[in-house]
Amino acid sequence: MGRVSMRATLRRLAALGGALLLCAFAGPATGQGLSDDASGSGASGPPAWAYSLAHDLMSPFCPGRTLAACPSPQADQLRQWILFQAAAGQTQEELEAQLYERFGDVLLSAPKAEGGWGISAYAIPIGGFLLGGPLVAFAIFRLARGREGARAASDAPSVPHDTATGGRALTDAELERLVREEFAGS
Repeated sequence: MGRVSMRATLRRLAALGGALLLCAFAGPATGQGLSDDASGSGASGPPAWAYSLAHDLMSPFCPGRTLAACPSPQADQLRQWILFQAAAGQTQEELEAQLYERFGDVLLSAPKAEGGWGISAYAIPIGGFLLGGPLVAFAIFRLARGREGARAASDAPSVPHDTATGGRALTDAELERLVREEFAGS
């Protein structure tokens, strides 16, 4: 939508919101509601789905918020327009089709899984988990196993070997002699 057509759309929504307010306040005062029911009980107004629709749709005016949670005046006018159209007899499917035609996929809380980026929004995280999960588990297993091997090697007593004795372990007396010689030389 171009900038001019968006302004025109907002003006239309403002006019419809004003008409809704006029009907809402003038209708009960004159004894007539937005629509008369056949039973004559005086119960009139939009159906229950019209109120919950604002909670199901994302706001085109407040990114990241539902239409019901958006505090902007444009969102308020759009909520009133939805109620007015529902009270006038439009079905939920017709009303949603009009809204999607006017605002596009901005109203969706999750992308449609119809192809292209819509499917990839679901496939990439699932594929990453399925492929990356086993790799992470394997890495953790290897790290834990490597630490056990290092711990076992560090727990074993360290016995120095003398190259002059052919690689056999030195006795305490031989070690004592080597230490005395080392300190005597310094």
